[in-house]
Order: sequence, then structure tokens, then C-alpha cells
Amino acid sequence: MTYCVGMMLDRGIAFMSDTRTNAGLDNISTYRKMTIWEEPGERSITLMSAGNLATTQAVVSLLEERTKAPDDRNPSIMAEPSMFQVARLVAGTLREVIETHAQGGQRADSAFNATLILGGQIKGTPPRLFLIYPEGNFIEAGSDTPFFQIGEMKYGRPILVRAYDPGLDFAQAMKLLLVSFDSTLKANLTVGAPFDYHFYETDSFATGRRGRVELNDPYFRKISTDWGESLKAALDQLPDYPD
Repeated sequence: MTYCVGMMLDRGIAFMSDTRTNAGLDNISTYRKMTIWEEPGERSITLMSAGNLATTQAVVSLLEERTKAPDDRNPSIMAEPSMFQVARLVAGTLREVIETHAQGGQRADSAFNATLILGGQIKGTPPRLFLIYPEGNFIEAGSDTPFFQIGEMKYGRPILVRAYDPGLDFAQAMKLLLVSFDSTLKANLTVGAPFDYHFYETDSFATGRRGRVELNDPYFRKISTDWGESLKAALDQLPDYPD
């Protein structure tokens, strides 16, 4: 399983993804689930994936190859005029990969499913964020749905619903995302550190602040500890149930 979040902010878009792909008792593996393409001064595009690893690797590989050698049938995401057109291209590529697996005798509706979060900005257009389904359709983030989650989302969702604010700066967004990921990590062993992040700043048209948070990162450990203690303190302050 996995956990990824894409969040629209007044300042730009915040992205975070875990890296765990397998969590057996004696076989824990990691894989980067965030890919960034950029043409400085012109566009920045970020893609995060959840689902079958073979499918997501194939999608990223095809998109990468087509940025280097596009043609009329297989255009490049680096040449599309808007993020909507990029979303259509990525959705079509995802569906293409799933159908290829199906033609090989596999069940595309189960074993090879994948879901994607796509976000970024192309010069002359605003930042946009999309959730792409394995069927090849997609929806866009807006004021009613300002963030998307994919993968094991239920444990980290409550904090996002309660504390999200579009006015968050990137430091505040990082804190919120890490609390969400920490809650998921503690509830489900199939989600694990390290966590990759990217904060894209509106109209920068370049990769923004990005990095990786390890499990032993001092800031993450403090966030995890302090959040747990704060929850206990808040619970103690609530009134007891009347006899």
C-alpha cells in the first residue's frame, strides 16, 4: 500500500508521498513514488502514484521516453499547452498500460490498477491539481475539494479535514502533512518512511523545495511525539461522561 497527498494552497501546491512498496514480515522494500518534470521558466509538473508498481513504473517510463522522442501518436507532457491537456495525456497513458497488461492475460480491473495525483503549472495558466483514476478519467481540485489523497488515506484524513487552510505557508503545510503521515504510519504498517516532499510555489515554473524525511529525522520525531502528547492532553481536558 502507499499514501500520497497533493494539497492546493494560496502559495502553490504541496506534495508528499511515502516510499513503501512491500511490508511483509521479512521483506520491506521502498520505491520513490514522486516524479518531477520541469522546464525552468516554463513549467513544472509533479506526479505521484499508488497501486501496482509495475503499472506505475511503466507509466512514468513511457511519459519520460515521450519527453525525449515525442511523435503525433505519443506527444510529450512537456509540449502540452495546459495542465488539463497534461492530465488527459497522463490519464490516457495509464489506461494504455493497464490495457496492455489485460491483453497479456492479466485482469486489469484488479491486479494492475493504479491511481495518480498530478499537479503543477504551465506558464500562462494557474497551478492545477488532478486525481487520475485507473479507468482513465480524472477530477480536478477546487475550493470544495482542495486536496487529494491516494492509497491508505483513511487514517491521515481527519487531521487534513480539520486543520487544512489554503493560507498555510509551506512550513505549516509540512507540519500538517507530517502529522497526517505519522497517523497513517502508526495505524498501518504498509505505509512507511522515508517520505518525499515537494512544495511548488506559484509562478516559479521550477522545482521548489523538495527533499526526503527519514524515520529518524529529529523534526519528524518531535512532531510525532508532541502530537501524541497533545492528543492525550486534549482528551484529559474534555469533560468526563456523566454518571
